[in-house]
Amino acid sequence: MSAERRAAGGRPRAFDEDHALDGAIDVFWRLGYEGASLTELTRAMGINKPSMYAVFGSKEELFVRALERYGLLYRVRLDAVLAKSTTYEVLESYLRSVAESATRGSVAGCLSIQGGLSCAPDNARIPLLLAEYRQGLEDAVAKALSQTVDATQPGVNTAALAGYAVTVGQGIAVHAAAGVDSARLDAVVDVALAGLASHLVAKEPGDGSTSSPKRVRGRKTAPRNR
Repeated sequence: MSAERRAAGGRPRAFDEDHALDGAIDVFWRLGYEGASLTELTRAMGINKPSMYAVFGSKEELFVRALERYGLLYRVRLDAVLAKSTTYEVLESYLRSVAESATRGSVAGCLSIQGGLSCAPDNARIPLLLAEYRQGLEDAVAKALSQTVDATQPGVNTAALAGYAVTVGQGIAVHAAAGVDSARLDAVVDVALAGLASHLVAKEPGDGSTSSPKRVRGRKTAPRNR
C-alpha cells in the first residue's frame, strides 16, 4: 500500500505505508508507546514528521494503525497454529508457537505486552487498546478449542483454557523480553503442558475409556505435535 502526500514546498511525497508501519511496529515494540519518540519513529519509518502527521494524524493514531497491522500479520500465522484436531493439540501448538516467536525476531517478547501496559493519563487509551488486542487473541484460541473433536468432553472449558493459554503466553513473552533463552522458555511450556495433560480427561470415542498418554522427554504427557 502506498501513500502520496505533499511535503513542505508542495512536492508530492510517496512512500509505502505498510513498510512505514513495520518500522513503527519495531520502535513501539522496543521502546513502548511512551518511550517511542517521533524522531525514532520517523527515522525507522523512512519519512519526515510532516508526512507522518499528514498520513497518520498523530502518534496515537499511528500506534493504532501499527497495532492493527501487527494483528493482521500475526493472525495469518495464528490461524495455522490453531488449526488442530484436539484440545491438547491446539493448546500445545499455541504455547510452542509463542515460545518460538518470542525469541525469534529482532526484538524479543511481544508488542501487545511491551507496547504500553501502563501509560500516563494522557495516553490512557493505549493500555486499553492492547487489552482489547489480547482479548481478541484469547477469543481466537477459545474459538479454535470449541471446534476440536473433544470440545464437549469433561474438563474442557474452552473459555478458561484459552485464558490460561494466553496468560501463560504473556508470561513467556515477558520473560523473553527480559532475556530468558529459548531452552528455559521451552521448559516452562513443558510444565504447562504437563499440567494440561493431567487436567484434560480425554475420552476415546465409543468405549468411554481414558486415552493413554504418550511418553515425552521421559515423562508421561499427552502427544506432542510440533
